[in-house]
Amino acid sequence: MMPHVVTFATLASAALLLGGCSGSLVAPEGPASNAFLNQVDARCGKLSVGSQPIGYLLDMSSDDTTFMDETAKLGAGTIDAETYASDINSFYPSGNNQAAIDCVIGLVE
Repeated sequence: MMPHVVTFATLASAALLLGGCSGSLVAPEGPASNAFLNQVDARCGKLSVGSQPIGYLLDMSSDDTTFMDETAKLGAGTIDAETYASDINSFYPSGNNQAAIDCVIGLVE
């Protein structure tokens, strides 16, 4: 049986394909993103997503980065309001998320 040989061309092709997918997976970072997240915290921080207040989910000591990542994408225009609401409700199915989602989306409309 012949061992599987991976060529440079195969690796390069795979890297290009994966590189093309990463744009929507990574939340934007920088001053504009931080300013939007600060605005979300100030205006919506007391509302809850799942069982946690937004202020806690945006805290750097929180192990949960999903809310921060999805909210940064919304603020940067990487995802739309419908995708944002769907992503948040899918990841945080417990609790009533609607008031928090409406508050955050209201900051970009």
